[in-house]
Amino acid sequence: MTGHGAKFGRKKEEAIAALLSQRSIEEAARVAGVAAKTLYRWLEVPEFQDAYLQARRQVCFQANARLQQASGAAASIMLTLMLDANVPASSRLRAADSVLDRGAKGIEQEDLEMRLRRLEEIEKSKK
Repeated sequence: MTGHGAKFGRKKEEAIAALLSQRSIEEAARVAGVAAKTLYRWLEVPEFQDAYLQARRQVCFQANARLQQASGAAASIMLTLMLDANVPASSRLRAADSVLDRGAKGIEQEDLEMRLRRLEEIEKSKK
């Protein structure tokens, strides 16, 4: 994208921000102040695709971090519902099933991480 200079960089950033916040490419183009045709063309450029993908990853990373921060509260609610005799049995059963499912998935993940670490250690020792 040589030849566009700093203006392209700023517009590209504005377009990426708009793509992340608007419902359509056309709306994103309008918000970013570029023609929809231009934005469609930029979406075909590998450099722009990479920057847009990185921005989307960052948004997901931040959202996941927020969810992880709230997981303690979610676990407390789940356990409270599961143990409360005044809660309908179907809700208590769903909460209990979720507790068991999350526990099993946690163990599976820990097992995979341990196996991966061991494989990485074996690979390091071969070098």
